[in-house]
Amino acid sequence: MNWFDICALDEINPLGARIVAGPKGHIAVFRTAQDEVFALDDRCPHKDGPLSQGIVYGNTVACPLHNWQIDLASGDALAPDVGCAHRHAAKVENGRVYLSLLP
Repeated sequence: MNWFDICALDEINPLGARIVAGPKGHIAVFRTAQDEVFALDDRCPHKDGPLSQGIVYGNTVACPLHNWQIDLASGDALAPDVGCAHRHAAKVENGRVYLSLLP
């Protein structure tokens, strides 16, 4: 994989997100309370709501438009909702956040 250095982990608030420009639109890079990072297209599968503006809890983000719950690890909407936000590989190494833009 080709990894791109995005930022220092401390530049993303715990339970927050940072937006990164991707080849097909914005990507939201999320940080959990446990300092895990996940990256999803910044579009809810329901009505394209900006996931980066949602509330992060555990490994889930709630879409700010209609409260759809999206699993950060898979991008899948939690039942009863159905849909998926495209996921991107992300990792933290030595306090830096890296993102892979490969499919």
